[in-house]
Amino acid sequence: MEEKIRVIVAKSGLDGHDRGAKIVAAALRDAGMEVIYTGLRQSADMIIEAAIQEDVHAIGISVLSGAHNTIFKKILAIMKEKEMDDILLFGGGIIPEDDITKLKEMGVGALFTPGATTEEISTYVYNWVKNHPRQLI
Repeated sequence: MEEKIRVIVAKSGLDGHDRGAKIVAAALRDAGMEVIYTGLRQSADMIIEAAIQEDVHAIGISVLSGAHNTIFKKILAIMKEKEMDDILLFGGGIIPEDDITKLKEMGVGALFTPGATTEEISTYVYNWVKNHPRQLI
């Protein structure tokens, strides 16, 4: 039996608007993935701890507060420290194109802005996980 794709969807920092994150979480579930929504105001450490506990394939971060550079940089640093290079970090929200380019250069996967469809997001996550199988220890 094929392993089910496991994804955490999180809101970091003081951003209190989570409607988009909940819509994405529901869409990923509808696409057959197991989704853990961590809720509002999660720190980078809390998100990574949840990702480890839940043994996820992907971490999705929703950012509408303008703190995307800080949030993604901190999460990436913790992921690198914990050798989580086989886990996708992707996200979405209000992120300027110049910042998207910089974040992708740092190692963040796709960043979805307003207008992206839930089908685009679920297809991206599915394809990334299928093309990046986990290494057996």
